[in-house]
Amino acid sequence: MRKSLLFCAAFLALTACDAQITKGKQSSNTTTSNTAEANIDPSADKAIEAWFETKFMESVKRSPMFMAQMGIKERMDEWDDVSRAAQIKELDIHKANLKEFRSSFDRAKLSEDRQLSYDMMERYLTHQIENDKYWQYGYSFNQMFGAHSRIPTFLKNQHPISSAEDAENYIKRLDGIKGFLGEIVAQSQASAEAGILPPKFVYEHVLRDGKNITSGAPFDDNGDESIFLSDFSSKVSKLGIDDDAKADLVARAKDAMLRSVGPAYASFMDSMRAQEAMATDDDGAWKLPNGGAYYAHRLKRMTTTDMSADEIHDLGLREVDRIHGEMREIMKTVGFDGTLQEFFVHLKTDPKFVYEDSDEGRAAYIRDAAAMIDTIEGNLAGHFSFKPATKLEVRAVEAFREKSAGKAFYNRPAMDGSRPGIYYANLYKITDMPKYQMEALAYHEGVPGHHMQFAVTQKLDIPKFQRFSSATAHSEGWGLYSEYLPKEMGYYTDPYSDFGRLAMELWRAGRLVVDTGLHHKKWTRQEAIDYLLTNTPNPENDCVKAIERYIVMPGQATAYKIGMNKILDLRAMAKEKLGDKFDIREYHDVVLGSGPIPLSILEQQVNRWIDSKG
Repeated sequence: MRKSLLFCAAFLALTACDAQITKGKQSSNTTTSNTAEANIDPSADKAIEAWFETKFMESVKRSPMFMAQMGIKERMDEWDDVSRAAQIKELDIHKANLKEFRSSFDRAKLSEDRQLSYDMMERYLTHQIENDKYWQYGYSFNQMFGAHSRIPTFLKNQHPISSAEDAENYIKRLDGIKGFLGEIVAQSQASAEAGILPPKFVYEHVLRDGKNITSGAPFDDNGDESIFLSDFSSKVSKLGIDDDAKADLVARAKDAMLRSVGPAYASFMDSMRAQEAMATDDDGAWKLPNGGAYYAHRLKRMTTTDMSADEIHDLGLREVDRIHGEMREIMKTVGFDGTLQEFFVHLKTDPKFVYEDSDEGRAAYIRDAAAMIDTIEGNLAGHFSFKPATKLEVRAVEAFREKSAGKAFYNRPAMDGSRPGIYYANLYKITDMPKYQMEALAYHEGVPGHHMQFAVTQKLDIPKFQRFSSATAHSEGWGLYSEYLPKEMGYYTDPYSDFGRLAMELWRAGRLVVDTGLHHKKWTRQEAIDYLLTNTPNPENDCVKAIERYIVMPGQATAYKIGMNKILDLRAMAKEKLGDKFDIREYHDVVLGSGPIPLSILEQQVNRWIDSKG
């Protein structure tokens, strides 16, 4: 969905942790002089904090879906207004807020922490205004995201039914799907007519997902319940009301599905078939109107750096070569006699590296991944001053979207802890989830990765808009760093698991090459797939799905490795400057201590921490 929500990505919802991290304070020998400190006005901090809170809550109240994700049970019968008129209204709010913000607050009078908040707010509002230039460019429907798959996922995960009123609101939301999805379909059609539509291969995925979503009762009599009916019936069955009332609610929900949901998805799929006839096999952003400028914009937003596409491409090539060298050393350790590519084939074909392709095998994967997270969570004290308190669940991706969804991803919990964090593992093709990579993947999505990261953010003493801000290079850089850190903590004792860690890092290094190859150097989809097949141990289906993901999300995949490198480089710098004064726990406090931030601001925070210890 293209609508830009003030201060938040549309799917953010965070949780709490059991200890607040400490942030290093800037000392008098940093850029903040004693004179500047004397100009600080405590009342200015209070005024700007109040402004932040007011504007944040105003933005929340404009989005019924974001309220649901935050666990706020208001406007539960509504969907967001995703019309272009609503987007323009939101843009006008951003412009008015930026003008008011700049005229109301003097940055020099703020404390160090609120100066950072000032910079983050100014950056956010400026970016939202600039981003509107490309409002049509994000593909409304693709195999990674879109309202067609978001609707059932939202209802299942974000709309609780704890009362008859909640069930009534669910039915009203079912009735509202026709208008909600229809508006996004109309915008997608307008974009296609302007020459902005995904390549042809995307439509096969989208149409399959649409068919899956509307498969089963009440849409057909194949013997199963649709995702909508199954979710609603299951939730209503747990209500403390009589059976006749439950049956009446279910009957009315079925009517809404037939009246609104079915026709909405039929119209959606008709539109997708029409667009499919217009689509070409050109894959990169370069094919779009002013595509070069758009891709440069995306790289800047995703990496929070000024690195050019060529610089990112060359970095990727160097990192691939380095990691290949480390992999060859592990090959020697395990006694494999052959080339690196032959070792890749061995890993892909030896059945000992995969779980059984059965319900039992999938259950074993989920159970073992959860155990890995539980084990490392019990051994954090030497490297962290905090740990997450809210529950994390490991789940398989739902059947209706597993064929199209990515390898793994994390859904954040409700702020009040009523809904757990969820690490989703895609086990549709279980050979794509090898045992030797699962340890690194669990650390990335769980602990000390995203689950810990978002738990910490929720507990920070910072304005809410900072907690809900987005900086992909920082967040995903932390996720990839969290794959590396456990090696220093004594994990990856099996050399094959250590190889898996390297394979995951190699995957992110390869992304730098193929993303820029696709969108800047005009590589074809097949050229990019072949690069990953040759240079990584990942199976073919994994490589195909990855490249298809990078095609529809230009630049996003470059953030991981660039963010990880920055976190490691800053850590090395801090160790060199501080010597025996360096404390890894404090360093992690600093990295996570301001919420998601651009890498340039992260560097400033690390330098201030270093100075504070001098």
